[in-house]
Amino acid sequence: MKILELFGGIGAPRKALINLGIKHKSIDYVEFNENAVRSYNAMFDNSYAAQDVRGYDLRPDILVHGSPCQDYSIGGKQYGGNIEDGTRSSLMFETIKIIQNLSIWKPRIVIWENVTNVLSARHKRAFYHYLDDMRKLGYTNSYDVLNAMEYGVPQKRKRIFVISTLDKQPFDFFKLEQKEMKPIANYLETNVDDKYTITQPSMLAKIGPGKGVFNGRLTPITDFAWTITTKQMRCPNSGIIPVNDTQYRLLTERECWRLMGFDDYDFDQALAVHPGRKGKLNGILYHQAGNSIVVDVLEAIYKVMDF
Repeated sequence: MKILELFGGIGAPRKALINLGIKHKSIDYVEFNENAVRSYNAMFDNSYAAQDVRGYDLRPDILVHGSPCQDYSIGGKQYGGNIEDGTRSSLMFETIKIIQNLSIWKPRIVIWENVTNVLSARHKRAFYHYLDDMRKLGYTNSYDVLNAMEYGVPQKRKRIFVISTLDKQPFDFFKLEQKEMKPIANYLETNVDDKYTITQPSMLAKIGPGKGVFNGRLTPITDFAWTITTKQMRCPNSGIIPVNDTQYRLLTERECWRLMGFDDYDFDQALAVHPGRKGKLNGILYHQAGNSIVVDVLEAIYKVMDF
């Protein structure tokens, strides 16, 4: 089974296949962010170079793409992703062009993941444009919003997954095996460095219970984290950890990677090529976690696919 990863990030689609023991060949990986490429190469012992998806021509069995979400995200600037916009999120239409260029040969399965805000009134035109283009190419589309919490991961991360198949049989999301959420303690480190302790008065003033991740508060984590984003030194963020009765800390980079489904070996390989500055938070590794796909959710999807 040959897989092509577009906007590949740190390789969640490939990691899920490895975890499941599915025999596969990664025929290529396309990612324009050089830091993500370095982490991917370190984790999977590859030598890929940073490259753009536009004009690319390959023949995979399964194509997975998670085009940049910043222009759809509620937390972003919401520029949109219509093909004529020329935004980062409009790059999803480059996937359409790649499939068109393959002529009579097409990948049997195409998976697209993005933020749920693509279904909002402001952005749904681009979303349905993508679905219509896939239908014209002969695909049957199915989509659903999946929450990582329902697949064992203590992270409230809702993402839309569009699965397009060539065999006219729609993908059945009801077949996905949901799992009991694991304890958040399984993902947290002990003996955490003081650099993660929150000391900024502006952040301390906003600590307290909230109603959601975008409510302008810093919410203490009890059972689960909020969506892992590309930065933690901001308000709001993915949640904070109580250190004692009066102190709180940020999630560490390693904890964010764990909450995205990567193991410590993966993190250590990426850390080796992105060591960061001593005593400072590692913005590169936070960014790579926040931009990834939760591996456990991809595993659930792969399990019910006929490869």
